[in-house]
Amino acid sequence: MILFLALCFFGVAIAGITAFAIFWPLALVHLRDRHPQVGEGLPAPAFLHPVALWWLLGGDYRQVRDSAFTGLATPARVALATLLLGLLVSGLLWTIGSKLA
Repeated sequence: MILFLALCFFGVAIAGITAFAIFWPLALVHLRDRHPQVGEGLPAPAFLHPVALWWLLGGDYRQVRDSAFTGLATPARVALATLLLGLLVSGLLWTIGSKLA
């Protein structure tokens, strides 16, 4: 049962990465096109750069006063948190389940 739950949380992580792959590039393109001064503060390949991901996960994107941008960045933040939480819980449950088996 524990390994089944680990598999379910892995599925949640897959859903998170799918949503992240949809919303984060859209948010970065919007940032590049409409707010280049903010985009210059992020590293060049910002898609998977740890600094940009912490910027997103920490909610620092809300300093940009553009509802269209925050409308794209907020789902990306939720998706990133879902991805990380799903992988963490799945890994913990898999470790516990494999020790019990």
